[in-house]
Amino acid sequence: MPSATLPRFDLKGWDARDIADPYPVYRRYREVSPVHRTPAAEDGPDTYYAFSYEAVVRVLSSRDYGRDPGTAPPGAAAAAPVPVPAAYRTLRTVVENWLVFMDPPRHTELRSLLGAEFSPGVVTGLRPRIAAIARDLLARLDGRREADLVEDFAAPFPLLVVSELLGVPAGDQGWLREQALALQEAGSTRSRRGGGGYPRAEAAAAELDRYFRREARQRLEDDRGDLLTLLVRARDAGGPLSTDALVGSCVHLLTAGHETTTNLLAKAVLALRAHPEALAELRSSPGLLPGAVEEFLRLDAPVQAVTRWACRDTRLGPYEVPRGSRVVALLGSANRDPERFARPDVLDVHRPADRHLGFGVGIHYCLGATLARAEAEIGLGALLDALPGLDRGRHRVEYADDMVFHGPARLLLDLSAPPGLTGPTAPERPARAAPSGVGPPPQRTRGRHR
Repeated sequence: MPSATLPRFDLKGWDARDIADPYPVYRRYREVSPVHRTPAAEDGPDTYYAFSYEAVVRVLSSRDYGRDPGTAPPGAAAAAPVPVPAAYRTLRTVVENWLVFMDPPRHTELRSLLGAEFSPGVVTGLRPRIAAIARDLLARLDGRREADLVEDFAAPFPLLVVSELLGVPAGDQGWLREQALALQEAGSTRSRRGGGGYPRAEAAAAELDRYFRREARQRLEDDRGDLLTLLVRARDAGGPLSTDALVGSCVHLLTAGHETTTNLLAKAVLALRAHPEALAELRSSPGLLPGAVEEFLRLDAPVQAVTRWACRDTRLGPYEVPRGSRVVALLGSANRDPERFARPDVLDVHRPADRHLGFGVGIHYCLGATLARAEAEIGLGALLDALPGLDRGRHRVEYADDMVFHGPARLLLDLSAPPGLTGPTAPERPARAAPSGVGPPPQRTRGRHR
């Protein structure tokens, strides 16, 4: 088979350098085996990784694949409904009620309910408030010699916007981010690093469950006209929401609504620092920002991979995929596929927004895409205005050990550098060798096609 020449692929065990730049790894697999099969390490289904644009679109748009893994053939070991061990009951209940883990008809009902609050008209009305939040955060950097772009701006900015949508107090923002990050330990490849991720996520899920149940009770007496009030009304009117589903939806909006935008903003700044000519052009022509956001989403997507399950026996690339198989769509690879995008590794802020997969495709296309675009456009514009030295000085970047929600955990910027002084990216931690037989291939292909 085409995969025979390639090492076993996995989204775990990557070294720091490959996490910071996974695209040469993707390229090698995409060129040799656009669909790559990894046999199950234990009793369970094989995994098929889709690297090409064509294969990823097929996985995400076909009814042959869904979010419910309970489709294993008779006698085969079935995967858990959500990627959370049964021992972590609160976490499991919360995650089971995330829109992203639902199939129709439940998915259709809940998405229809939430969709009105993320319409272009609602987001347009929010833009002045989004801009004010961005200005307020950046004003705190006045006089600073150094700033962590993630901690000081890219993380609190979308979290404050989501908090405003939900109607929760802005003063809870720091605590909510701590809980969201702890929850993320179980929602991605981070949970496989050691034994502590799930217990931390379970504790955070319990805290968030109590928090949003309390907030929901308050809405019964205090109609604030926010998204949480809408959900409470829908529940009490007999809509497709239990209290568990209401809480799960709030937690999902909190986590998905800020982690992805945080990554998008931080990686866009890194791309602009690497391409000062593009940064200068966006400063002189801010009307290019909406299109530039699409290019940042294509070039370095904040979510690199999503999982589906084969709902029936089907075919993907050269493989017959049995019902119940796990299928992982590599969005980051598809967005660099030269069969779909000319010069895919080049940042081009004039590139037409030509169906990139930064927000996915199909019924699970990102519910908050319109809001995320507005946050990125407004946030980047505010950064360009407030930080004239954004392209100067050295920076230090440390990526999160995560190949799903992909982006810097820290991005330290020198704000005191004089004009003309620039510096390269310098990862703060040493590269780790990938474990033998798993993870990306050991050969380095950076900067050239094979």
